[in-house]
Formats: sequence, C-alpha cells, structure tokens
Amino acid sequence: MSAEVFVYRGSLVENRHRVSLALWGPEGLVAYGGDPGLVAYLRSSAKPFQALALYLTGAVERFGLTEEEVALATASHDGTPRHVEVAARFLGKLGLGPEHLACGVHPPFSREARAALEAQGLRPTPLHHNCSGKHAGMLAAALALGAPADEYHLPDHPVQRLNLATLEALSGVRPGLATDGCSVPTFALPLARAARAFFLLADPGRAPEAYRTPLLRVREAMRRHPDLVAGPGSVDTLLMERLPVVAKRGADGYYGLALLEGPRGPLGVALKVEDGATQAREVAVVALLRVLGLEPGETPWDRPPVRNHRGLEVGHWEARLNLVWV
Repeated sequence: MSAEVFVYRGSLVENRHRVSLALWGPEGLVAYGGDPGLVAYLRSSAKPFQALALYLTGAVERFGLTEEEVALATASHDGTPRHVEVAARFLGKLGLGPEHLACGVHPPFSREARAALEAQGLRPTPLHHNCSGKHAGMLAAALALGAPADEYHLPDHPVQRLNLATLEALSGVRPGLATDGCSVPTFALPLARAARAFFLLADPGRAPEAYRTPLLRVREAMRRHPDLVAGPGSVDTLLMERLPVVAKRGADGYYGLALLEGPRGPLGVALKVEDGATQAREVAVVALLRVLGLEPGETPWDRPPVRNHRGLEVGHWEARLNLVWV
C-alpha cells in the first residue's frame, strides 16, 4: 500500500513525496507502508546505537560521563550555547579540544544561535556541528579501547568496527557502509531490519544480553534530556517531551522511532521519505504517530500551510499513510 506526503497549492497536488516505512514488534514485522525492504542509510538515526559504544567500552565509567553527555552523543543538535557547552565539557573530560573532532564545521541549525554568532562577529567551530556529541563519544570509546584517537572516524578503526557489529547484532543483518556527512561510516539496512533495532531500543530486555543495559541507559539518557538530542522546537525534542517515545531524525528524509508503549505495545519504526525531503519527513512522522494511537497534541507539522512571499496561505502539506498490517 502507498504512503505519501502531498503538497497542495490551492486544490491541486503540486508535489508528492513517496514514503516507505516499517513497524517491528515482538513477533517481527507488524505493519508497513510502501516498501519495507527498501535499503536506506540510517544517517543520524543510527546515533543511539553508535552511542552504545560508550557503555560497551567502559568509557562512561572511565571518564565520568553524565547522562547529559551520553544524550549529546546521540544528538543531531541545533548548536545552541547549551549544546556547545556540553560538547566542550565532554571533550574536556577526555583531555581533548574541538580540533580533535573530525566532523567538520557548519553554522548552528538554530536561527537564534546563528544570529548571535554573526552579531558577535564569530565563526562557528566544530562544537556547533550537529554531530559534535557523536564524535566526542567516538573519541571517548577510542581512548577507552586504547586505540588511536586521530583515526577514530575511519571504517577500519576499532570503534567503527564495534559500531558495525552492534548494528548487525540489533538488526539481524550485516549493514552496508558508506561515508556520512560528518565523515564517519553510515549504515544501510532494509527498513524492516532498522525497525527491529529500534524495537530493541524500546524493549531492551529482548536484545542480546550484552546490549540490554547499554540500550536501556542510552534510551533513558535521551528521554531525560530531549533538549540535548535536538533543540527547542525540533521534532525529536517535542515528541520526546510529549510522548513515551525515543525519536531520532536522520538526514535525507530518514526517521527512527522507539515506541515504549502504546495501544499496540512497544514498537520500532524506520521511515524514509524517498526523495529526502525534510519537511515531508516531519509531516509523515507526526501523522504516523496519530495512526498508531499516540497523540502529541498540536504540532507545527499537522497540515502545515504553504505560504507565499507575502505570508499568504496558498496551500498545505498532508500525509496519507495507507498501512498494511501483517
């Protein structure tokens, strides 16, 4: 069955964005829309699973990392002063600085933070990069393993091999690899298998034993500090503040959800807007939660308007998710 997001101008559909998604529960695949076997890169939606290395290597105990720092390791953050402060503190515990991050530099996602930098005549640093927490986490894991810190982003590094093994154990298949926007490996999985990994994040007791406590602790760090996972007004933060979910956006239209509870019990969700449209992703995710009986309240992604340059409403976005229940 089809799952799509439509963009109306007036009464006509001007654009349509095809969506594929999979829902995984205790007995396996629960429902799907589009193609649940679509192989897609998780991009930043993989961060909760990459952060497991902080526990699997003992880095949390060795460096005295807090839940805030663990939450930032899962983040695609908005580069606010709070995010930058936690990232700097994280690196300080490792005896490292921003120059050790291999993520590169981009302006903060937050308009306010970007404007504040510009007003002060300052340039963004690697700390403002949305992946700075993930990279700090990988550096921590590398140091805990006694592995070279300057090569932590390379596919053959022990940290990256550990991350690959983790995704394979939780998805049940070996992921494909490519290079992410921040220069570390990114993982390609069929949507149904990625949903399996998110289901185990929702219900860690069903995971292989070595991953149960790390999954629970990463999940709880994200749930207790949703502001660090994204930022004020961001979809991940809003959903985790309002619902019993772990929500994690990824680049190019990807989204992962761990539903801790709901009418159908714990579920894992992997969703991909096939043309990579970000706004279509948010509209689809919020619509899906409503289909599943979870009510986030009013959000900016419920039938958002299309406006012209004068601010006049000339159309709207709308999701139609026709799911097949297995």
